Amino acid sequence: MEELQAYNRRLLHNILPKDVAAHFLARERRNDELYYQSCECVAVMFASISNFSEFYVELEANNEGVECLRLLNEIIADFDEVEQRYRQLEKIKTIGSTYMAASGLNAATYDREGRSHIAALADYAMQLMEQMKYINEHSFNNFQMKIGLNMGPVVAGVIGARKPQYDIWGNTVNVSSRMDSTGVPDRIQVTTDLYQVLAAKGYVLECRGLVKVKGKGEMTTYFLNAGPGVPPAGGGAQGKQHRDPPDPPAPGLPLGGGGAPPFKCKKNHEVTFIFFPFFFSFFLNFLGLGGAPVPPSLPPPPQHRPEVLCPMCVQINYI
Repeated sequence: MEELQAYNRRLLHNILPKDVAAHFLARERRNDELYYQSCECVAVMFASISNFSEFYVELEANNEGVECLRLLNEIIADFDEVEQRYRQLEKIKTIGSTYMAASGLNAATYDREGRSHIAALADYAMQLMEQMKYINEHSFNNFQMKIGLNMGPVVAGVIGARKPQYDIWGNTVNVSSRMDSTGVPDRIQVTTDLYQVLAAKGYVLECRGLVKVKGKGEMTTYFLNAGPGVPPAGGGAQGKQHRDPPDPPAPGLPLGGGGAPPFKCKKNHEVTFIFFPFFFSFFLNFLGLGGAPVPPSLPPPPQHRPEVLCPMCVQINYI
């Protein structure tokens, strides 16, 4: 019985924050009872893969889009793993290819004086950018991420009797979402309030200027470039993005990781490289090239490397 209760608690902790789960485990709850909590100063993050819709395509070769979703699931799982390193953070939910998290939602994670929970979310956002670079290098893709950060009061609560959903609401959340949607690929956009906290802690930021925000008019926003004591990419020059320049493509390989330019197939369709290991071996055998299945974690051998899977003509070229 104790093992079953422990298992049920672990399941509940994957749905609700631990302090919220403890509230429901401690007492019986009516179906119409509302659980909510007002939070004084929470940092909120929205991180979206802005070009995932271009990557997602439903073809017989990729199991009608299932392999695209498999890769998205692996990306979100990586984000979850990074989030576990920051005790003050709480994942809220995913919306399509957008990841939502917050910090400072309870007494154990809220730092009124030092505002360390705000710095933790900023560090997490920068870590996600690095993680996305790593994913691009190892999946032969060029995903771009936009991240928006804001801080302020929110209301947290649980909605629903069946499949309860923990969420946060308020103007702070809306503006954070706008920082994401009005952002720039591969950049972290923050509000003036959050800029003031991070700048006082030594973070490197640059002013983007005035941005039109739906429902708010024009807002002055900033880009987060680096943490305390870390020089921004490009020698600290203003206006440069916080990322290393892409590696040049290897000779004879016009496409690959690191932001290489689009490739045109034989019918002159401009496409982006998509690699699905699960059907790579199948095509080798179909073409009579043979070879053992290639593990998903390894790139295909150079002599049989798939160059393009064109969604428009469903054609694969080999080099």
